[in-house]
Amino acid sequence: MASKSTGKTYTIKEDDVKGWIEEGVKKLENIDCDEKKGFKKHSSHGTAGAVWFLGFIGSLVYFMQQADSFGTVIVGILKALVWPALLIYNLLDFLKI
Repeated sequence: MASKSTGKTYTIKEDDVKGWIEEGVKKLENIDCDEKKGFKKHSSHGTAGAVWFLGFIGSLVYFMQQADSFGTVIVGILKALVWPALLIYNLLDFLKI
């Protein structure tokens, strides 16, 4: 292989490449995927996000059908964003907890 900047030719041996690969594999094997090392453990909370998103879309459609001015559109968008909190608040108020 020739270098364009210096014009010198370098030879890479197959044994060198194998050694580099082996060193890389050893380093990868020694990585500890733990929170102590800074790696995050993945959790599966995608279902809750999907349910919230579907609720957001449904409530957005509901509130947009009720809107008749720009102000009520803005209020409808805000209500669609916070409807879970309003639902829990009213449920706890109803249950007198």
